[in-house]
Amino acid sequence: MANKIAVASVIAAVGVVAVIGTIAAVTASKKGADDGGNGLSAGVKLSTVCSSTLYPEKCEQSLKPVLNDTSNPEDVLRAALNVALDEVAAAFERSAHIGKDAKDNLTKNAMDVCKKLLDDATEDLRDMARVKPVEVVGHVKDLRTWLSGVMTYIYTCADGFEEPKLKEAMDKVLQNSTELSSNALAIITRLGDILKEQEGKSNPVLTTDLVGTFDEIADGRNGVPPGDVPEWMPANQRRLLLQAGGAQKPNAVVAQDGSGAFKTINDAINAVPKTYAGRYVIYVKAGTYKEYVTIPKNMPNVFMYGDGPTKTVVTGDKSNTGGFATIATRTFSAEGNGFICKNMGFANTAGPEGHQAVAMHVQGDMSVFFNCRFLGYQDTLYVHANRQFFRNCEVLGTVDYIFGNSAALFQNCLMTVRKPGASQSNMVTAQGRTDPNMPTGIVLQGCRIVPEQALFPDRLTIPSYLGRPWKEYARTVIMETTIGDLIKPEGWSEWMGDIGLKTLYYAEYGNTGPGAGTSKRVNWPGYRGVIGQAEATQFTAGVFIDGMTWLKATGTPNVMGFTH
Repeated sequence: MANKIAVASVIAAVGVVAVIGTIAAVTASKKGADDGGNGLSAGVKLSTVCSSTLYPEKCEQSLKPVLNDTSNPEDVLRAALNVALDEVAAAFERSAHIGKDAKDNLTKNAMDVCKKLLDDATEDLRDMARVKPVEVVGHVKDLRTWLSGVMTYIYTCADGFEEPKLKEAMDKVLQNSTELSSNALAIITRLGDILKEQEGKSNPVLTTDLVGTFDEIADGRNGVPPGDVPEWMPANQRRLLLQAGGAQKPNAVVAQDGSGAFKTINDAINAVPKTYAGRYVIYVKAGTYKEYVTIPKNMPNVFMYGDGPTKTVVTGDKSNTGGFATIATRTFSAEGNGFICKNMGFANTAGPEGHQAVAMHVQGDMSVFFNCRFLGYQDTLYVHANRQFFRNCEVLGTVDYIFGNSAALFQNCLMTVRKPGASQSNMVTAQGRTDPNMPTGIVLQGCRIVPEQALFPDRLTIPSYLGRPWKEYARTVIMETTIGDLIKPEGWSEWMGDIGLKTLYYAEYGNTGPGAGTSKRVNWPGYRGVIGQAEATQFTAGVFIDGMTWLKATGTPNVMGFTH
């Protein structure tokens, strides 16, 4: 584990390299007419670069050895990589002892998770470092998203250690990486502000690979069985789900009765060609699949669909009390970019006594879920990182049952609050933003928040809230949503004392229902109350998850602006 943990120290150096290259490219674009457009004017003043960061002194100290006012991006990149390699070696020595003598399963599991997350962080940073300076300018939003994801992987690594001394030791090892990557994010964010002021066409979104459309990957079936369309869905949406698909056959069919090429989902995933070009389609026939499934990071553009969210179900029962770190309890994990899922259900049956028990974990950028169902209790749906869109889905749970630090937008979804364990309260959301420059948050738009049947008799006595701040800069927006009377008048709950109450961003817009009144809401400094349309616009799909550049291409029904 130690070797991969040390690799996290590369974050700041590589991230800042990308930013410096971006600044140079902006300078070049302004001077293109003077130099014929054949080169980059790469003069970068260090104090200016670092002035917009949260840790300016550390920013200057880290860049002085690799940056001067005459450096060009290529030289900066090579020098910064050398600095990063030196830091990796030093961090390796510092972290080698952490947890090495642990004998409990939870700590061992946390070590494995940490290794995987920091490996993912390193891979993402290498991808960012490969982006040419002239290409970076048009993709500031993407870089902010990806760098925020890297930062999220870092703190997820440290959070996996429940032993206070081990967590503290890991935090110290990763502190330098966290602060320097925060500086890189601040510089990218400032650059984005500058670019907004410039005129000109924006470049197409930069993605790892193809993001296909439903027209291209039509599932070839005669639609969803009428009995499996959720009754709570509006009539026009029900008709949409009943429409027939196209004629293209799936690449792989999974069926427990042997009528497909594979009997398990994992077998189908393992058979996906490593060099497959295009969208790979997997049809999972009706059945309850008791297996733990991961769409790996190196497998982009998978489209998986089933026979309905209560007919094709993937289920597991790993839990935190069972000796697993939260992220390792997931039944299904979508890590590849461009993942699309339709008409499937995912469950974690550990129950309230299992505490943290994830049904679905989503990490891949530009992930889409349509007519899916996520069933659990605490921590049902882990919207971990990057951009995600959920449409016509149902999420069921109790404590923090939608949580994470992605830019996640839920449209026309049903949030069903379940009856929790003894002495527990319900929290629909627990957002994990750790830096004010992260473009992340949880947005519920055009949704319904209701109690399950078992909770209904006790819905006014068991406390239920819209959410609580998992991290210091938590950001959650509830808009155009029907809020049931189960939500307490104060609306939101603390995490632990006053942590995050001044720095969080909680807001509401255009909500209806008996729980939508805001006259008795919390009066925290970070609670915005009911915001205006101009402010709410930044949380619509077209803006918040940059949906105009990729979401429409998936063929998923969506509203880029307001629903009404």
